[in-house]
Amino acid sequence: MKITASHRHSLLSFATLTTTFSIFFLCSFSLTEALNGGFSVDLIHRDSPNSPFYNPSETSSQRMANALHRSVNRVNHFKPKSVSTNSLQTDVIPNNGEFLIKYFVGTPPVPMLSIVDTGSDLIWIQCTPCTKCYNQTAPLFDPKKSGTYKKVSCSSSQCKSLETTECSNDGKNCQYSMSYGDSSFTNGELAMDTLTLGSTTSQSVPFPKTIIGCGHDNHGSFDKEGSGIVGLGGGAVSLVSQLRSSIGAKFSHCLIPLNSKGKNSSKLNFGSNALVSGSGVVSTPIVQKPQNSVTYYFLTLEAMSVGRKRLELSDSSTFEDIKGNIIIDSGTTVTMLPEYFYSKFELAVEEAIHLKRSDDPSLILSLCYKTSKDDIGAPSITAHFTGADVMLSPKTTFIRLSEKFLCLAFGAGETLSIFGNLAQSNLLVGYDLVKKTVSFKPTDCTKL
Repeated sequence: MKITASHRHSLLSFATLTTTFSIFFLCSFSLTEALNGGFSVDLIHRDSPNSPFYNPSETSSQRMANALHRSVNRVNHFKPKSVSTNSLQTDVIPNNGEFLIKYFVGTPPVPMLSIVDTGSDLIWIQCTPCTKCYNQTAPLFDPKKSGTYKKVSCSSSQCKSLETTECSNDGKNCQYSMSYGDSSFTNGELAMDTLTLGSTTSQSVPFPKTIIGCGHDNHGSFDKEGSGIVGLGGGAVSLVSQLRSSIGAKFSHCLIPLNSKGKNSSKLNFGSNALVSGSGVVSTPIVQKPQNSVTYYFLTLEAMSVGRKRLELSDSSTFEDIKGNIIIDSGTTVTMLPEYFYSKFELAVEEAIHLKRSDDPSLILSLCYKTSKDDIGAPSITAHFTGADVMLSPKTTFIRLSEKFLCLAFGAGETLSIFGNLAQSNLLVGYDLVKKTVSFKPTDCTKL
C-alpha cells in the first residue's frame, strides 16, 4: 500500500516531534528509603482522572486525539544539527507537555510545576527579576528569598558542561542561553539550590546543591500552568545525572495504557526500587553515538515481527548500518520507524487485518480503519532489539482517535526513529546507566 502525499507530509513532520515527557511527582517515600537509594513516585498523565487538567466531558478517544494534536505542534525535538550536546537539546519544543512534575525549590521550599523532558538535561525555572517572561499562573521564583540559593561560577565544570554560556559582567557568574526550535528561548543564570521531592503522606526528601537555571528572560510556546523544564536526559546537569550517586544510576518506569479505566497511576522508580528482575526480563545495550548528544538513549532495533512474519530493518550483513538506530523516549506518543522500513511494516499489518482501510481525517496516522470495534483481529507485534524481543501490548498497538476510527500507533520517521510511550505501556522499563542497558519486563502496570 502506497502512503498518500498528505499522509507522508504529516508523518514526516511527526517523525521529528515529541510529546514532551513530563510528570506530577506525587512522592510516596521516606527519607530513610531515599538515603538507601530506592524510592518510587506516581506518574500522572495530564489527561488522567488524577490530573488537574482532566476534562470529564471528553471521551477517551477525544483525549487521545488531543494528545496527538498537541504533539504535532512540537517539531524537530530530536533532529540533530551538530555534534554538541546543548545544540541538540535546544531543538526541544516544550509547549503543552503531556505530564508535569510537582516539586519544590529553595529554602523555605517553593512549589513548582514544570514540564519533564527526557530529551533535554537542564532544570530551569522562571525567576525574578524577569526582563521578559511568558505568562505563568504561579508566582515566579525569587532567589533572594531562598537561604540556600547560590550562583554558579563561570569557571565551574557545571557551567562548562553547557555549550551556550558566558560570564556575567563582573566576570564571576555563569550565564546560560538556550533557544528552541520554534524560536522559544530561556536566558538566565546558572545556580544551585535545594530541590525537594515530597508528598502529603510522607516526609519530604531534599536534594541540596542541585544545579538549576534561573531564567530571567524567557519567551515562547511554554504552558502558563508550568514554570520551565526538568530534564531527565543523560547529560551532566539532568535530574537523573545529578541524583546518580544517590540512586545507583538506575531508574525505571511502568506506564499504564492511556485509556485505562480507574485511578491507577503509572510509576517511576529510582535506585533499588528501579531493579527489573525475574522471569521474562530481556535487556539491550544503550548505544553511545559519538556524533549525537549524550542526552538521548539510543538502542538498536534489528527487526519487527507482525504475527509470525519477521521484517528485518537492514538487508545488509553489516550490523553497523543499524546500530543505535532508534531512541527510546517516554515522551513521544507513537513509535516512529525508519521511513524506508515503515511502508513494508504497514503493509504486513494491513495484510493481516481483513477490513477495508480508511484515511485518518486528522492526517496524523496512516493506517486506519473505520470501525466502532476495538477487536479487529490485529496481529501481534514484536520489537526485536539486540538481545531483547519485546512483545507489545495489543491494547496500545492500535489507538482510537474517535468513535469511528481506529489507527495503527506507528508512523514513518524522516531522520530518526523513536520507540514511543504507547508501545512501552504495560512494560516495566529499566535504565541501568552503569551497565548501559535498558531492560523490559511484561507487567500489568495498573496493579503496581
